Amino acid sequence: MTDVIGPVHLLAIEPALRLLPDAMDTPEARVMLIAIGLQESRLAHRRQLVGNPPRPVGPAKGLWQFERGGGCKGVVEHPASRYWMARVCKARGVEFNATAIWNAIEHDDVLAAAAARLLLFTDPRRLPHVGDEREAWGLYMRTWRPGKPHRATWPSLYAQALAAVTEGATT
Repeated sequence: MTDVIGPVHLLAIEPALRLLPDAMDTPEARVMLIAIGLQESRLAHRRQLVGNPPRPVGPAKGLWQFERGGGCKGVVEHPASRYWMARVCKARGVEFNATAIWNAIEHDDVLAAAAARLLLFTDPRRLPHVGDEREAWGLYMRTWRPGKPHRATWPSLYAQALAAVTEGATT
């Protein structure tokens, strides 16, 4: 799985963070983006898998699995993210509304990564310190509000994200 982190980091997270204020680009943010991407989609599925056998037809889209009325609506309406999300949408050629963002993030990983960073920014608490897996889980739960959280997979995925950022595995 670590073989997907580097490409996603370079092709989605790096350019997304360049669209946002410099202060939003921190090791803490990068660890959270990678960990949540791994938790939500294994940084591989751009449409939520549902059913048996799993098919990509669920309501969440993008590597960070945003739903139209959840994360997409959140980054459009929240006062902390609204201004920056509008700027990102303009830069990516996407209308600034939840539906347009939801439709675009299935194919635009940069937009998806920027939206994910901005969703983290809506939380009133500081980002967890690098290595604080427990607090990172708390932030993920507060901001993504997953319907079926999988706590058992988080420690391993968080460790991979941590290693990617702290050991430079993403460059």
